[in-house]
Amino acid sequence: MTQPTAPGLAVRMRDISKSFGPMRANRNASLEVAVGEIHALVGENGAGKSTLMRILGGLLAPDSGTLEVNGRDVTGWSTPDAIAAGVGVVHQHFMLVPTLTVAENLVLGKEPSRGGQFDYRRAVADVKRLGEETGLVIDGTRLVADLSVGEAQRVEILKTLYRGASVLVLDEPTAVLSPPEVKDLAHVLRRVRDNGGTVIIITHRLDEVMSLSDTITVMRAGETVARLRTADTNPAEIAQAMVGRHVRLTTREFAIVTETAAESTRVREAAGPREGGLVVRNLVVASARKIREVDDVSLMVRPGEILGIAGVEGNGQTELIEAIAGLRAATSGSVIIGTRDLTATSPRERTDAGLSHIPEDRQRRGLVMDYSVADNLILGMQHRFSRAGSLDRAAIAHFAREQIAAFDIRPTDASLPARALSGGNQQKVVVAREMGGARDYSVLLASQPTRGVDVGAILFIHARLLSARDAGKAILLVSAELNEVMSLSDRIAVMCGGRMVVIMPASEATEELLGEYMTGARAAA
Repeated sequence: MTQPTAPGLAVRMRDISKSFGPMRANRNASLEVAVGEIHALVGENGAGKSTLMRILGGLLAPDSGTLEVNGRDVTGWSTPDAIAAGVGVVHQHFMLVPTLTVAENLVLGKEPSRGGQFDYRRAVADVKRLGEETGLVIDGTRLVADLSVGEAQRVEILKTLYRGASVLVLDEPTAVLSPPEVKDLAHVLRRVRDNGGTVIIITHRLDEVMSLSDTITVMRAGETVARLRTADTNPAEIAQAMVGRHVRLTTREFAIVTETAAESTRVREAAGPREGGLVVRNLVVASARKIREVDDVSLMVRPGEILGIAGVEGNGQTELIEAIAGLRAATSGSVIIGTRDLTATSPRERTDAGLSHIPEDRQRRGLVMDYSVADNLILGMQHRFSRAGSLDRAAIAHFAREQIAAFDIRPTDASLPARALSGGNQQKVVVAREMGGARDYSVLLASQPTRGVDVGAILFIHARLLSARDAGKAILLVSAELNEVMSLSDRIAVMCGGRMVVIMPASEATEELLGEYMTGARAAA
């Protein structure tokens, strides 16, 4: 493996170690990033990437080791120090104030003034200007609380650029962006680099690593294991360095497309449709910004089928899933599981009727971050682990050990709070709870199920989804990843402007065709 050299370093981290109690996040890790390059930091979930970047951004101090930025030793500096020095970190989980508008969040701490007063009009204009410059367009007057996950990510990126960052760190920035938005972001990052800035991007998508980066650092188990020039390597070599063993990649990025899966699809199609599953009829859902965020949507997911929904973020997918799950009231329409009309029921009643839900935002909707991993694994099922009015801690601990082993959750200590885990391992906790042995479900809502998880976890979750489908579960899959939707789905629907514009067999779908429906370039079928 070749090691890149650089004429000048924007960032040098040497022998960084960081522990959280018994958990060792970084072990003598090192990172060198040249001025004027895009550097990819890759590794499995829990490899220590985000911890290393939190140290760079001043959120954490290392237990040992040194940090230099532009040749100056800044070990142990604070977040304000980092921002003042031009280091901007866009975190995987957002750090926005939900009760403020987009514009207010953008300028927070650096507010424009006029006559001694906050110039809100100028702040809104700054959002528009920066959005047009970068392609990350968003209405500055909207409340952050009303934004989709993808829209909130745009605000995070814009906020960092607004502060004039010369070293821009992005933790899984494209995980919530549509393909056109990913292209816009790539253009932004290349422009930052070409103007002399430095970009560090954490991503699990090896196609992005190959297309975007100039150099790569690979981490495994908290250590730096490889430094590579992108032009001299390939995805298989990177993946092998990440996991410490040979990885066989498919033609579509880590998607499981096997003859067995194709054969099972043919068998089900030959058998014809089954009764039951999920039926949604003429559903209308409002939001704070639109009377019809979901506009007269009807769909059916049969047992033993995956219906995938594609669409640009913010076109009603979030509201649709939340309305089906009972987390958001519908204006009109109906939700039926099996033979039961559950339109007017609570989330708990829907769960009892066989509905399981992997939410798109694991931290806001999927986990209680201060609860232990064990307690998060039984959320909504506490009654099954109760005896004489009290929780049976021994049974919970036993169940947690089983799920941690079955879903490869790291670290394996079930007593740790959920916030101590990496984003990918937090996702595994949610998937384990919603698809694991204690959940008796017939319908699964899987919203962005592999967002922010590593190569191995993607394969594992895909296999679980296919296994659940083949076991007769009805699965409604929402994903910003077209490859994921196309690889896993039996039928594919596209949402645009809150409406279901087309539903087609997966065998008839292409990225180009779906892209036309997603952007409104092709009319509803």
